[in-house]
Amino acid sequence: MRYCIVSETYPPEINGVALTVQNLEQGLRSRGHEVDVIRPRQSPADLSLPHETLITSAQIPRYPGMRFGLPAGRLLRKKWASHRPDAIYVATEGPLGWSAMRAAADLGIPSASGFHTRFDEYMRDYGVGFLQPMAVRWMRRFHNTSSATIVPTCELMEFLLGIGFEQVTHMPRAVDTALFHPGKRDDALRAEWGLGPNDLAVINVGRIAAEKNLSLAIRAFRQLQKIRPQTKFIWVGDGPERAAIARDNPDFIFCGIQRGEDCARHFASADLFPFSSHSETFGNVTIEAMASGIATVAFRYGAAREHLKDGIHGTSIEGRDDEAFVRAVCRIGADDEMRRQMGHNAREAIARLTPAQVAADFDDILQRIARSTRHGHARAA
Repeated sequence: MRYCIVSETYPPEINGVALTVQNLEQGLRSRGHEVDVIRPRQSPADLSLPHETLITSAQIPRYPGMRFGLPAGRLLRKKWASHRPDAIYVATEGPLGWSAMRAAADLGIPSASGFHTRFDEYMRDYGVGFLQPMAVRWMRRFHNTSSATIVPTCELMEFLLGIGFEQVTHMPRAVDTALFHPGKRDDALRAEWGLGPNDLAVINVGRIAAEKNLSLAIRAFRQLQKIRPQTKFIWVGDGPERAAIARDNPDFIFCGIQRGEDCARHFASADLFPFSSHSETFGNVTIEAMASGIATVAFRYGAAREHLKDGIHGTSIEGRDDEAFVRAVCRIGADDEMRRQMGHNAREAIARLTPAQVAADFDDILQRIARSTRHGHARAA
């Protein structure tokens, strides 16, 4: 089969959506399919691979370091008319994604879309909550143009169906459990952080941005630090809030963006992951922490709802109870035996998730919409 993936975010840009989309592309390729990628050019030095087409991009307002692709309908129509894919997957709802949906519809190419980001929730995080209803309408219109809207959790599928989204399809995610593994723990790295064998490393992995609700993670850490003064807060990633957080918290350790083995080594060398975000669609870092054998505190939605059992793998907080989050971080951080057992349990639970199964599920969805379109054309003829 010949597929095409269109995404506003993709490596070399590093974030959860970019890496998820790249994993989907690599999974299809591993199954023997031809896969093209349409993505924005991230910088003048950003060079395309043979299977990539780079689109002119622009800076996302109020979000340094993130770019979106400009509309490219004419280019896509020309490309797909001469090199027609059996199906396309549009991962993001930006200008490039919209133009791809329209071009595919004009050419009769079946499309699937990915629901990766709760932009409606982001409106509140960036102080424009009054735009939330408009964001929902915008996303619903976009996704209902496709033959399948792919979501990572049953919870999200039920929510979207309840507000008028159509053809919503659940596709579970996985984590590379060979990469994210407790065996990657590195005592030398911990020593660089200034930690002894019995000291505690709290870790944050991901974009350092307003929508991650990081003030709560910081507050929880400070309460834990009153109980265990030698505790350190390790930050892996980058983003618009990093400078302010570093300025206000000079004792925090910022490691920058870490990829692949280095990211896995940082995760496994920590002891506790307080994931304070209220607005994740899934939260890949939750299952990465669990695969690394790290006890996790998170709010009960997305990956935490699907995989994190309260009291077994860490703590799963109902609703938006920030005080319960702080208490859980302090309770688990203060109890070494309980925390280590939770990390062990988390690793055991997550080991059954395999990227190969995700690739097979994704392939099945794309083949299904391709077949249904061919059959529809045959009936019309």
